[in-house]
Amino acid sequence: MKVLRTPEEQFADLPEFPFAPNYATVTAADGTDLRVHYLDEGPRDAAPVLLMHGEPSWSFLYRRVIPVLVAAGHRVIAPDLVGFGRSDKPADVADYSYAAHVAWMSELVFDVLDLREATFFGQDWGGLIGLRLVAAQPERFARVVIGNTGLPTGDGHLTDAFFAWQQFAAETPSLPIGQIIDFGTVTDLSAEVIAAYDAPFPDDDHKAGARIFPKLVPSTPDDPEHDANVAAWNVLEHYEKPFLCAFSDGDPITGGGDAEFLRRVPGAQGQDHVTIEGGGHFLQEDRGPELGRVIAGFITATR
Repeated sequence: MKVLRTPEEQFADLPEFPFAPNYATVTAADGTDLRVHYLDEGPRDAAPVLLMHGEPSWSFLYRRVIPVLVAAGHRVIAPDLVGFGRSDKPADVADYSYAAHVAWMSELVFDVLDLREATFFGQDWGGLIGLRLVAAQPERFARVVIGNTGLPTGDGHLTDAFFAWQQFAAETPSLPIGQIIDFGTVTDLSAEVIAAYDAPFPDDDHKAGARIFPKLVPSTPDDPEHDANVAAWNVLEHYEKPFLCAFSDGDPITGGGDAEFLRRVPGAQGQDHVTIEGGGHFLQEDRGPELGRVIAGFITATR
């Protein structure tokens, strides 16, 4: 496996991002070591809040969520998925799979960091991967919050907006990462923020993970991860710990996706679910402090 590593100078002078990097090593199926970056803020003896990003962002997305949670006394961990942010980037699209992402994050979260009594929040692919972690070891999680995400098995129909995005990611000659984030927000992002989302990708060779991710979403019943996601749903259908949906009101890709969780997850019953107004697909960018307050309030209410 050929692995690329974004030079550290790419991450100089990021706006609103005073957080120190942390690194761990996970192992790919072929034995290749991969360096994974994660943020680790707040008191180390506090129960952790695990924040997972999706496509094509990185932990920079949580820069306005983290301070709110730290101020509330929580330890906050936000990893960069392999292929994104400061994490290593396998150079071949064939090196990426849904199962590989789950394995890499499982090794980080369970084996390296040994997180327990955790609160999980995931958006976009952060939910697709993180909910598999919750289903694999539910005893490690005290509660779950999700926003603008899902757990598709391939049995249902994904939105037309998603298929348009999937086609664009596969066919566009150059994947403009920062502009994609800007397009997925209600807010008009500054040039400095757009540049920060571009920072992990100094050239197209570093974008293999970002380019292939949309194709890895299960969209047909014969998808290789169909059975694994069905098994994860079987766990979630018996998950009685607190489960909150905090979707935004302006996401054409996942709009209405909370309904399945509200219907099928026992822990979602009777919760004060939230619709975050004025947020696009990347609600952390549009309404970061508000999302932080929602997560912190849910922790307080369900202790």
